[in-house]
Amino acid sequence: MDFEICRLLNIEYPIFQGAMAWVAESSLAGAVSRAGGLGIIAGGNAPAEVIRKEIHKLRETTDKPFAVNIMLLSPFADEMAQMVCEEKVPIVTTGAGNPGKHMESFKASGIKVIPVVPSVAIAKKMEKLGADALVAEGMEAGGHIGKLTTMVLVPQVVDAVHIPVIAAGGIADVRGMAAAFMLGAKGAQVGTRFLVAKECIVHDNYKKAVLKANDISTTVTSQLTGHPVRVLRNKLSKLYDAAEREELRKEEPDIERIEKLGVGSLRKAVIDGDAEYGSLMSGQIAGLVNKEETAKEILESLMEGFLNLTAKERGL
Repeated sequence: MDFEICRLLNIEYPIFQGAMAWVAESSLAGAVSRAGGLGIIAGGNAPAEVIRKEIHKLRETTDKPFAVNIMLLSPFADEMAQMVCEEKVPIVTTGAGNPGKHMESFKASGIKVIPVVPSVAIAKKMEKLGADALVAEGMEAGGHIGKLTTMVLVPQVVDAVHIPVIAAGGIADVRGMAAAFMLGAKGAQVGTRFLVAKECIVHDNYKKAVLKANDISTTVTSQLTGHPVRVLRNKLSKLYDAAEREELRKEEPDIERIEKLGVGSLRKAVIDGDAEYGSLMSGQIAGLVNKEETAKEILESLMEGFLNLTAKERGL
């Protein structure tokens, strides 16, 4: 099949690997890119020089296209924007903010820009700014989420813009991919399934938690702060629930108290393997993720299954 997003980005498969902070580094992103998808190094709140080193590591393993995700709320966002231009990163995805002030320098450096959007209004704004494509991410996704589901968000964004849209949130198998394309998307972003990729650096305790998850294993924390995060249920999520209920009873809720609960919690999960008090960010689709595979096996199974599933519709 001739996939528009593959032609645009010079990749083989219309599949993006999710930009998961602390998780999506050179090992995972490089493996995905080598296998034909779009590997993405997540900037998170890391300093630019840390991510520069990850870029160099990735380039030692492949010359295939890859992306860097810049979280625009990061205190290092401006440094990151300058660094990706210096490194001539081929593709940048952005989240948690407006990339407008960096767009001119991105374009001058030949960078394709793909913002992650949670709504139609923001999608339209990103297109006007000069975005090359969009990732429309529904609230089924793990980590920071918006308010709309993938099923609702994707077709409305597709109808509202004239650039390719990538569907994200709740996609882990061939049925999810097929649904994304039926909704009008030109590709799919997969996050949670790559958490258990063999090349993924997350602690085994984190992987085991994902593998044993079911359909009701996730919850949403930090809703009171205005920055909700989807995670697997554990002792930390229960602390969030209790604290938020208590603060909601007050005339002036202590938002800082809620925010402090999450400090360092993602690192605890990814690096230390603390499955009880670490933030086990995961999508609702975790119940369909039941085995550890290589990135190549994940990508090939998704594409082979998708092509077989849609063969009849394509007249084959």
